[in-house]
Amino acid sequence: MRFRPLARIFPNCLVSVLFLLLLGQARADEHGVILLYHHVATDTPASTSISPADFTRHLQYLKDNNFNVIALERMIESLKSGRQLPERAVAITFDDGYSSIYSEAFPLLQAFSFPFALFLSTGPINQQQANYMNWDQVREMADAGVLIGNHMIDHPYMLTRNSGEDESQWLQGLRRELLQAEATIARETGQSHRYLAYPYGEYDPAIKSMLSELDFTGLAQNSGAIGKDSDFLALPRFPLASIYANLDTAKTKFATLAFNVSQLEPQSPVTSNRSPSVTLQFEPGNYSPSQIACFANSRPIPMTWIDADKGILQLAPQESYSGRRWRYICTAPERDSDRFFWHSVQWINLN
Repeated sequence: MRFRPLARIFPNCLVSVLFLLLLGQARADEHGVILLYHHVATDTPASTSISPADFTRHLQYLKDNNFNVIALERMIESLKSGRQLPERAVAITFDDGYSSIYSEAFPLLQAFSFPFALFLSTGPINQQQANYMNWDQVREMADAGVLIGNHMIDHPYMLTRNSGEDESQWLQGLRRELLQAEATIARETGQSHRYLAYPYGEYDPAIKSMLSELDFTGLAQNSGAIGKDSDFLALPRFPLASIYANLDTAKTKFATLAFNVSQLEPQSPVTSNRSPSVTLQFEPGNYSPSQIACFANSRPIPMTWIDADKGILQLAPQESYSGRRWRYICTAPERDSDRFFWHSVQWINLN
């Protein structure tokens, strides 16, 4: 067997290696999108449901359009450590532990070879409530590589205090429930990632501080993409149910990018105001600040640039918003692409 001299083949190898490195850089990204589902069914509450047919269309679109569906842990830990993600990275998550996740979503995701994460409220499973999975089914999914995360024991409104509780007692009770749910998941599945999906997406600075002390990552339910500068105590996710399950609108969300934005004031999403103002600071990115637009209930919010050079923008809505939770959404088109930067501001009114 004859070999060509190394001097003749090395340049070709070097060119190939450099090409692959450049290709990898071109396909790298600093943004990720986390999707949120609950029921995959047609006979469950519309506000938290997507039909199996629509869910299949979501998965097929992701596959056909070169999205990289990756494990949630890979997405979060890569961004925390400053490592880049593959281009158009998406992570799929489910909350609560409903039986349709096992019977409908799990087989579909296996067929597409897509990883996903499941955030469990352990109480309903321990109590064998109707329409929830059992621990054997959870273990089957865990053994297949599904990440099992924490959704507390009884899916509480974490901001609600029992009668007579002071702040210390309230936080201590939340801490006990959080750690007990984590211990149950570890005992039943062997997993403990210290990821909490806030029930109803509700939190405040005190709850975030508790998570930080316990070395947990927090996931919320307000929409938006995530990046290396995101708040890892309240990561946004795109809820895709009811009217938001529509693929025509979901397509844009799948491809969104994360603003590098700070909320200067107020610091808490909890408010007694029905039309609260907020001041945001947008760091430079691959977009034009003049194209930032902010909305609530699909209507524009009045915007004032407090300091355009520093990217400081104030939103001061002129209408009142109803309900316990609502959000303001800011977007801007990326230069030279069809993708959008997306950030939402969460509000919670306990009254």
